[in-house]
Amino acid sequence: MGELAGRIALVTGGASGIGRAIARELTAQGARVAVADLNEAGARSVAAELAGGLGLGCNVADPAACDAAVATVRRELGPVDILVNDAGLQHVSPIETFPVERWRYLIEVMLVAPFVLTRAVLPDMYAKGWGRIINLGSIHSLVASPNKSAYVAAKHGLLGLTRTAALEAGPHGVTVNAICPAYVRTPLIERQFGDLAATEGISFGEVVERVMLAPAAVKRLIEPEEVARYAAFLCSDAAASITGSAQSIDNGWTAR
Repeated sequence: MGELAGRIALVTGGASGIGRAIARELTAQGARVAVADLNEAGARSVAAELAGGLGLGCNVADPAACDAAVATVRRELGPVDILVNDAGLQHVSPIETFPVERWRYLIEVMLVAPFVLTRAVLPDMYAKGWGRIINLGSIHSLVASPNKSAYVAAKHGLLGLTRTAALEAGPHGVTVNAICPAYVRTPLIERQFGDLAATEGISFGEVVERVMLAPAAVKRLIEPEEVARYAAFLCSDAAASITGSAQSIDNGWTAR
């Protein structure tokens, strides 16, 4: 049956990349998973692969849509036991040319939405005396890079939200953690290759070697399934005492 049998999970950004891998892994551990994504067709496609899965279209930049997604999961599957805030995007630009509305949108998706969704699921988790919230942070929750001001600001803020929520939720049996990976082989990262090559004035190959892997001890991209297995561990009883943490999966990026 799996350790998470009977648990209900909501994964945002679940149509591809890390979110999809986490949805699959939680299902393998016995959970029923609702996959939410701006790409509704993609969310439904992933959910169709999952035993008992549910696919939802959701623009997490809209707080009302976040609340509606939680309400739909509650109605269709049951109260959310596990929330995975994975939805994200990137925009690479120097601050002086960074469009203000684009900057604001990244913050809405990667910081405001996790707050709104956390706010929506906590009452049911408190009522049960059990819950797991996993926020997909980044090495950029811990360190900065040039030309990524909105992303870095959002991910730093997400770690602050994680820690605050952990302190509030701990007495109710709910843990809140951030997973902070370095560069994972996902469509989000692959789309950055061209942006970074143009911004830095280097080739695609040099982007990987000089920007993404140069600070790392392990010279390869991380696979989404590695992050997914760690997320599943944080949902397990073995991780019941881990909360308010930034769990680095970074190939040694932040060891310097």
